[in-house]
Amino acid sequence: MRMMERNKSKFFYALYKEKVPKTDEYGNVTGEYEIIRDNPVEFSANISAAKGETSTRQFGESESYDKVIVMGTDAPPIDEYTVLWVDKTPQVDETGALVTNDDGEVITPHDYIVKKVAKSLNSVSVAISKVTVSG
Repeated sequence: MRMMERNKSKFFYALYKEKVPKTDEYGNVTGEYEIIRDNPVEFSANISAAKGETSTRQFGESESYDKVIVMGTDAPPIDEYTVLWVDKTPQVDETGALVTNDDGEVITPHDYIVKKVAKSLNSVSVAISKVTVSG
């Protein structure tokens, strides 16, 4: 499905890569995991305004989401483990990795997560929810 270029908005996404076990200062596994994601990638798609009651319920009755991203058949492999920067632009270094402060915290953390992906023959719709992430 072809989308009108004038209706597209720029956003960034980072795909899930792997989950690595954390270790303490003695090298023992703590039981916690660190999520590793790819570098943010820019993409353009139709992003809806905030969810309203008149919107279609293509993701089901119980799914809570804030916005919907509609993409054509050229959609990237976004899934429920992907994080997004919709209302802000991530700060990246020359290698494309997220910039961190002196404490190792990301300066511009993601502001949306993927709740559900609905694929059809001609388009892909992604329900997203706003989150607050501290570094």
